[in-house]
Order: sequence, then C-alpha cells, then structure tokens
Amino acid sequence: MRKIILALFSLIVWVLLVWPFTPWGFDYQSFLVGIIVSIFVGILFGDVFTESPHKFFEPKRYMWFICFVFVFFWEFLHASFDFAYRVLHPELPINPGIIKVKTNLKKEFAIGILANCIGFAPGAVTVEVSEDNYLYIHMAFIRHIGAEEPGAYVIRRFERILKRIFE
Repeated sequence: MRKIILALFSLIVWVLLVWPFTPWGFDYQSFLVGIIVSIFVGILFGDVFTESPHKFFEPKRYMWFICFVFVFFWEFLHASFDFAYRVLHPELPINPGIIKVKTNLKKEFAIGILANCIGFAPGAVTVEVSEDNYLYIHMAFIRHIGAEEPGAYVIRRFERILKRIFE
C-alpha cells in the first residue's frame, strides 16, 4: 500500500509541477515515462518515505502545507532583510554563536524539513541534528526572547505547522 501511494503521489507531483512547463506539451510517451518512473520510485522508496500512508488522504494536511509555504516565505523575507540590514550597518551589529534547541517533532522527515528551513534563512544554518532531537544552529545574531532558551523562536514558528502536517 505504501509503495502504491508513493507511486501515485510522485506521478501527481510530476504531472502538476513538471508537465505544464515542458515546451512540447502533452504527449503519451512522456506520460508513459512518468508512470514508469513513478512506479520505480514507489518500489524503491515506498517503505522509507512514509510510515502511515493514510495520512496522504487527509485534506487538512494539504491546507496546513499551503499555510507552511506562506509562513516559510514570510520568514525567509524577514530574515533576508534583517541580515541585509546587519551586513550593511556601519557598526555590524552581530552576536554570532551556536545554540542548542530541542524540537518537539518526532518524525525524522519533519525534523529534516525543519533543519532545512532554518538553513535556507540567511544568517542561520543547522550544523547538526542529534539523536535526542536537539538541533545545533549557528546564527549570526542570537536573540534572547523571554524565558525560552536562546534561539528557540527560530524553530517554534515552523514547528507548530510541521507537527500538523507530518504527525
């Protein structure tokens, strides 16, 4: 069941994201190649990709994914402008360091996406993800906000949405 769902999912992704941008339009040979590649991907990675395939049929997860995309782009723009300000400022107001933040996510896939989202933002990169769900993040400017551990605000904004998508 997992392999079939992953094959269908990869075919749908291919049809929606790749096919509209091909210059030659619709042809049956490319569709057949897409089906073959999707089946191949499903057979190879079906057991690795998902633990519970029924989650692919829950529409609320797709809505949360759309929400996540908007939050990600907003935070990316905010981080880009903040980092540009710090680089262009004459006094260079930075406070670099590596912080250790515990994530509440349980699924490896969700933790991987969280780590990569942090890495896309300018001025921050995930250095390591430990076995006990700690993220080591190098930041150009570490802020202390409230009673939370330093830098926890970096992952909390993505963590809430990723938990609703993947767990």
